[in-house]
Amino acid sequence: MTAIADRILNIPFVRRSDALRTFVVAAWLGWQIESNWADPFLFAIYSLARPIASVLILVVMYAVITDGAMEQPIFSYIYLGNALYILVSSVITGVSWAVIDDREHYRTMKQLYTAPLDGYAYLMGRGVARMLIGTISVLITIGFGLIAFHLPIRLATIDWGLLLLSTALGVASLAAMGLMLGSLTMMLARHFWAVGEMVAGSLYLFSGAIFPLEVLPPWLRPLGFVFPVTYWLEAARRALLGPQALGFPTLAHFSDWQLVGILSGMTAVLIVVSGFFYRWALHQAKEKGLIDMETAY
Repeated sequence: MTAIADRILNIPFVRRSDALRTFVVAAWLGWQIESNWADPFLFAIYSLARPIASVLILVVMYAVITDGAMEQPIFSYIYLGNALYILVSSVITGVSWAVIDDREHYRTMKQLYTAPLDGYAYLMGRGVARMLIGTISVLITIGFGLIAFHLPIRLATIDWGLLLLSTALGVASLAAMGLMLGSLTMMLARHFWAVGEMVAGSLYLFSGAIFPLEVLPPWLRPLGFVFPVTYWLEAARRALLGPQALGFPTLAHFSDWQLVGILSGMTAVLIVVSGFFYRWALHQAKEKGLIDMETAY
């Protein structure tokens, strides 16, 4: 185990908590799994090329539709929504994919869930590696936008308090959603590979990441207001763009701290619900013999 993980594990309050020790070890394990598939140079190229190639698809579409109006304030708003959304996909799929990895690839589910560890903390820790890779991708994408498209982000105008608080709440809510998807995956015998990607793709449509909810049919529009991602993306974009933020009309009537308040409530509810749902799903998976089932897909 790395020196950093050893130091964290030796912190007194971490050493005394089974959940925290499990979380730290699982985070270290997840990082080893995610980063060791290639040599460091190839991994660095992949980490740089993937987010840039992804955002260029959006930029080309925007340029074609608007006849190259990159200087419009709405471009920055859409660009940042797409960049921040990388974290949504990374966290949600990272936690849920840990179940698939352990059950199908490494075949260690039986050993993990008969060992004296906190399974909830373990899955959360496994999702940390994907979150770190996603964070790097977000920073690369925003940095590329600053250089190539001159995004109007200035360190002096960033609302750091709003950005850090809303992002911490947003990531916590995403982790809780990912854990519920991971819990659901435990109970599925077939067709579970794309559960995380399916939910992340749906949220891309309903969270106002790149277009306002007003473009959706009226009967679908309310769905956007029940997901915490909607409020986190809005708060984070306002924090980054400062006074220059020109947002969608969807949440314009909410103040910054009203967004944070709604996000806080949703995050608290999701964390509590995910804990109960995880314990119920784990019990069901054990009772039905699905906890260590291998499909050989």
